[in-house]
Amino acid sequence: MTSPAEIIPGVIFYSYLSTERREKVCFWKHHTLVLQVSGQFILETSEQNILMTGGEMLLIGKNQVGTLTKTPLPGANYETIVISLQEDLLRKIVLEEKLEANKKYIGPPNILIPSNEFLQGYFQSIVPYARNSGASMTDEMGILKVKEAVKLLLLALPELRDFLFDFSEPFKIDLERFMVSNFHFNIPVEKFARLTGRSLAGFKRDFQKTFGLPPRQWLNDKRLNTAKYLIEIKHQKPSAIYLDLGFESLSHFSHSFKKKFGVAPTKFN
Repeated sequence: MTSPAEIIPGVIFYSYLSTERREKVCFWKHHTLVLQVSGQFILETSEQNILMTGGEMLLIGKNQVGTLTKTPLPGANYETIVISLQEDLLRKIVLEEKLEANKKYIGPPNILIPSNEFLQGYFQSIVPYARNSGASMTDEMGILKVKEAVKLLLLALPELRDFLFDFSEPFKIDLERFMVSNFHFNIPVEKFARLTGRSLAGFKRDFQKTFGLPPRQWLNDKRLNTAKYLIEIKHQKPSAIYLDLGFESLSHFSHSFKKKFGVAPTKFN
C-alpha cells in the first residue's frame, strides 16, 4: 500500500510513515479535516503554527499553502486520516439540510477541534477502513461518512457554519454543471446565485449566456421535462415525484404540468 492511500478517490486518504520524519509543502484547495491517529503533525502557514498529536483533529481552511511536517514518535508509527470537504459536497449539504452561513467568517483559517464523545466515536469508526485500504468502504458509504463528519463538526462548534459554508470565492464555479446537478432543489434563485459564487445580477447574466433562458423559466422547464420522463417512461406516480423535483404541492405541480404539456400528469399513467 502506498502512502497516502486513497480510501475514496479524491475524498478520504490514509497517510502513514513507519520511522522517518517527512516535510512537504502542500496546497489545500478544499477545506480539509485531519484525524491524527498517531505521531506528530505540524502545520506551518503564514498565519499559524499548529502542532497535533494522536487523538486530535484539525480543520484546515481552503485555498491555503503551508508546510507539513510528519514525525513518528518513539515506538510508534505515524498515521493520519485526511478528509477533503469538497465544495460540491458542502453545497449539497447546504441544500439538503437547508443550512447556510450566517455571516462572513473572519476567524483563524485552521482550527483544532475540541474532542467530544461523538467525534471520538466517529474517529474510531473510520480508522478500520483506513488501515484496511478502504476495502469494505463503498463510495456511497464514504460520502455518508463525510456528511457525518460535517454534522458532528457543527454539533461541536456551531460557529463552523460560517467557516464551512462561505462560498464567496474570488472565482466562479461551473454554472452549467452545478445547475444540471441541483435543479431539483426547491430554493430561491437568489440562493442558487450565492452557491455558485455570483451576485444575483451576475448569476442571471451568466445563466442566460449558458442556457439561453432566464433561471426561473429554465428551472421550471427542466423540472417538468424530468417529471414527464419519470411518469411516461419510468411509470412513476405524480404524487411520488413532485416534492423531489422542487414543487411545493401536488396541485402546483399538476397545474404547471398541464400548462406546459396540455394534459394532466395523471394522463400519462
